[in-house]
Amino acid sequence: MEGKTNPITPAGYAAMKARYDHLLGKERPEIVEIVSWAAGNGDRSENGDYLYGRKRMREIDRELGHLARRMKAARVIVPSDQPDKSRAFFGATVTLADEDDNEKTVTLVGDDEQDASAGRIGWSSPLARALKGAGVGDLRTVRLPGGEREWEIVSIDYA
Repeated sequence: MEGKTNPITPAGYAAMKARYDHLLGKERPEIVEIVSWAAGNGDRSENGDYLYGRKRMREIDRELGHLARRMKAARVIVPSDQPDKSRAFFGATVTLADEDDNEKTVTLVGDDEQDASAGRIGWSSPLARALKGAGVGDLRTVRLPGGEREWEIVSIDYA
């Protein structure tokens, strides 16, 4: 799974595609219209609508290119299709406990859909790399910026 492939859940891919479609089908045409209108108003060097519109269009085009490359490299993986549900692999929701029995639940998702505040951690993050292949009861040590932490896997679920 390393290299050029980009594992992603079906929901993550759908969100990425929706963002691409919104930019291409709605936002970019609106900006093109504003820029065309502003260009017809004469002096472009002092025209805020024209200058902002051109800048925004470049931002949209850059994001469209980025999304297109990510979607092309994406490999949609359905977590519930995982054959070995006793181990933590892509798409697993894993409950962990630290030395003080503080529990934390994380879901291993693609790097494009990670959101730490929602408990979704990217597949190539240090915690996800440490959890790959772990089973319930295993201890895993994770090197984080604040130092090393040891976690015990309490449960593994594939929704």
